[in-house]
Amino acid sequence: GVVAGFLAGLLGIGGGIVTVPAMFVVFAPLGIPEDWRMQAAVGTSLLIIIATNLSSVRAHHKRANVDWGIARQWWWVIAVGGVVGAQLAQALASDTLVYVFSALALVLASKMLIPLERLKLGNSLPVGVAGRIGPLIIGGLAGIMGIGGGVVSVPYMTLFGVPVHRAVGTAALLGLVASIVGMLGFLLASPPVSGTPPPWTVGYIHLPTAGILAAASALVAPVGATVAQRLSKTVLSIVFGLFILAAVTRLIIGTLG
Repeated sequence: GVVAGFLAGLLGIGGGIVTVPAMFVVFAPLGIPEDWRMQAAVGTSLLIIIATNLSSVRAHHKRANVDWGIARQWWWVIAVGGVVGAQLAQALASDTLVYVFSALALVLASKMLIPLERLKLGNSLPVGVAGRIGPLIIGGLAGIMGIGGGVVSVPYMTLFGVPVHRAVGTAALLGLVASIVGMLGFLLASPPVSGTPPPWTVGYIHLPTAGILAAASALVAPVGATVAQRLSKTVLSIVFGLFILAAVTRLIIGTLG
């Protein structure tokens, strides 16, 4: 929870890429059935992200690092993507989702590790129908993987000229939207009858785990936001790129293992 909260404030992510693998391991001795353990980790992660990103958004807003114009244009598209993603996560094989996510994340990590101004797709974000594709995918990935979406939205925004500090703060706000709609999908779902889940499990969400991790991450998120403000644009981009590489490596190893 502490690590996830610090990364949420530092990088504008929800921290799910840290908490999902951890909860998948912890849920085994807790008695959550194996055939929907990953869904439980994803759903619980989305609830945790709500608390984490609320704290992170407040910290970034105080530093004027939230672009409310982008948020107003994207929030409903992110929400639609989150609903669709949450439904897909309950139906598709987790291995397939990991590989698709990893491939995209590696491309985005390359952009962040080479933070040169010329490596851009444009000087402003797309508008119209084309401008809805990016946030729709971001929301979908957030719902599928139990993440806030910042691991995708920050590199995406920087490709179109959004300064990295502002991209991080805006991603925290957009991740809050994605996590709320995605969490509701897992909360209201009915898991397969394949065993008796532990007490206080609602839908796919284990409430005690969510409460413990959410409290720890929300307390630490402002610390990460403070550190992010003090880092240069180049250093923050490189840190984000290295984080994506480490997270993708962990996901692939966990899937193959």
